Amino acid sequence: MVLEATMIVVDNSESSRNGDYVPSRWEAQADAVNLIFGAKTQANPESSVGLMSMGGKGPEVLVTLTTDFGKVLDGIHRTKIRGGTHLATGIQIAGLALKHRQNKSQRQRIIVFTCSPIEEDEKSLVKLAKRMKKNNVSIDFVAFGDLDPVNTKKLEAFNENIKGGDGSHLAIIPPGPSLLSDHLVSSPILAGDGVAPRGEAGMDSGAGGGGGNDFEFGVDPSTDPELALALRMSMEEEKARQEKEGKADGAKEPTLEGIPEEGGESQPLLNADGEASGSVDAPVEKPKEEEPKKADPEVQKENEDAKKGDDGGRDEDTMDTA
Repeated sequence: MVLEATMIVVDNSESSRNGDYVPSRWEAQADAVNLIFGAKTQANPESSVGLMSMGGKGPEVLVTLTTDFGKVLDGIHRTKIRGGTHLATGIQIAGLALKHRQNKSQRQRIIVFTCSPIEEDEKSLVKLAKRMKKNNVSIDFVAFGDLDPVNTKKLEAFNENIKGGDGSHLAIIPPGPSLLSDHLVSSPILAGDGVAPRGEAGMDSGAGGGGGNDFEFGVDPSTDPELALALRMSMEEEKARQEKEGKADGAKEPTLEGIPEEGGESQPLLNADGEASGSVDAPVEKPKEEEPKKADPEVQKENEDAKKGDDGGRDEDTMDTA
């Protein structure tokens, strides 16, 4: 993934007190800063993020480039809402902070939140855009709050003159019930950092802010390849098991095909009288009587001889008596 050094410039002017964004313009920016820090550091652990404000008496660097999220949170909590904005000066100071980054292989990017009227004229902003482009600095604008045509025109002119190979984007987000971070996550500003969209798409100046990509199982393989691989293997094993069980059930299940029907023709289950078909007319077969077993010839002969012997003995007894 892209190795970047990113400076986030927040708008802490009096306009950020407005509550037309949930829960307020300032708190919406704080939530978006958390999202951006997580997206950049997850895309590449060696990427660093800094924080600065451009309201009050002048721009202030709150946190230099770091990978410690606790420092960024502390910088947000220390920021006070006051005064107006100093857009051009804030961008120049952010560029100087990027110039003094420790890892020179990191690409330079500035993300600017603006929710108040822009005091600089269009000519000076175009001149600043060309200078930043010459220094290979990409600048993304998140415009919300005061979206009058004058501000929008100035930002569009700046964006047209700084567009380069690394991409500089302008996200114009109107008020609504959704969080600012939900719009931002589906904008081109974070679409390339593997962040899954979780809200409505933001609006981009050139075209609609297309949504990010939906990852399989809701996990980005580039950020957590081991988890994505484990989920995919589990799904394939479960699919194979279900197919195996389906084949086994299909082999065991009896079928009625090939079984001849009684009578040779199909009959209705019920006849005209509402009784089971074939229950009245079907002949009742009587059980067959068992045939007497034929005696064995030898056994029969022995029985006859024994009978004759008894009759002969009986005749002798009669003669003796006489």
